[in-house]
Amino acid sequence: MAEAERLVSAVDELLDSTGGEILTAFREYLRKRIKILMGVFALGFVATFPLTKTFITWLIEPERLPDDVDIIVITPVEFILLQVRLAAHVGLMCMVVIFLTEGSWRASKHAAVRQRLSELQFKPPRPNRNMVITFFSALALLTFGVYYSWNWLTPMLLEYLTTDAQTAGLSTEWRLTSYIGFIANLALASAVGFQAPLLTLIVLRMGLVARATVRSYRRHIWFSAFILGAFMSPPDPLSLFLVAMPVVVLFEIALFLDTITRTEQK
Repeated sequence: MAEAERLVSAVDELLDSTGGEILTAFREYLRKRIKILMGVFALGFVATFPLTKTFITWLIEPERLPDDVDIIVITPVEFILLQVRLAAHVGLMCMVVIFLTEGSWRASKHAAVRQRLSELQFKPPRPNRNMVITFFSALALLTFGVYYSWNWLTPMLLEYLTTDAQTAGLSTEWRLTSYIGFIANLALASAVGFQAPLLTLIVLRMGLVARATVRSYRRHIWFSAFILGAFMSPPDPLSLFLVAMPVVVLFEIALFLDTITRTEQK
């Protein structure tokens, strides 16, 4: 009985604290906005679903496939389920963007959030030229990453893997969902990996980590890049290398740029 009373007291104390007020406000926001967020998801889904068939057809056109490769479906509902999945991903992305944008704006206006930031002595950065440059740099790097994946990485790997299988006397028939997933994973890995120079510069310029410290952990960062590549790329050494190496190269470029543009040694 005493344990239950202490638990109730602890919960009440938490709810009365600044953090509890923030959690309560977050719950109320979700309760009021859940219908709107679901509406955004549904709108994105409905708007995208009719286009998914055209997109999939475009991806499996013969000129985008290696020689002697056939795309197959192994269940009657595989194609329609793939369309649903693609449309759902777009709808979810739209919902997350709206949630983060509106949620961040409302949080910045909430008294409890401001009080907590004041307790932590944290001053949120105000929109300025550097933030705008950072946003467009991230967008440009994402675009370059997808371009690298689509125009160089994916065709090269598909050709290599196809030739390797055909040399072993195997017929090359690829499942539709596996083929689309292969392309999507490589694009995502490249888009994320190409953010490496921007993240490096942000960490260095904000003084979160000293430049000398970053240099001393260079090998660890390289190893981490290959670990990331192993998780986000197909399970073959060439894919791992081609996904991880741009991350390493871009990291080194960012470190070099920080060195030549700032005389002080952070």
